[in-house]
Amino acid sequence: MKKGKDDEQHIEPWGLLSCIDLYKCDPKKIRDASAIKRFVRELCDLIEMKRFGETQVVHFGEDERVAGYSMTQLIETSLVSAHFANQSNTTYLDVFSCKLYDPQKVVDFAKAYFGAKDVHVQVVRRQ
Repeated sequence: MKKGKDDEQHIEPWGLLSCIDLYKCDPKKIRDASAIKRFVRELCDLIEMKRFGETQVVHFGEDERVAGYSMTQLIETSLVSAHFANQSNTTYLDVFSCKLYDPQKVVDFAKAYFGAKDVHVQVVRRQ
């Protein structure tokens, strides 16, 4: 039987994706691999996600517009990833998990940690 729109609103999502763009970040923090790794550890503890393996932090990019660190952290329920753009001091953070979490906790923590002045958030419920 096909489910209607009203039925979908009462089904637990299969996963939750938060796309968080942090603008005017502290340039020292987003250019420091150790600070990025510390952020991941503290974030995962905050939202009760079990990290799987080491946090990968790599600096690359030939085009100055996008050059900076990129980070990935596997979690038992999916993935935390981010790119830190040097030229604009912007952080593009994604948290996807099949285990539900509070996206606002992630937003508040990331904004404070990276000293962002502005934030744009999109939250997607995967069905």
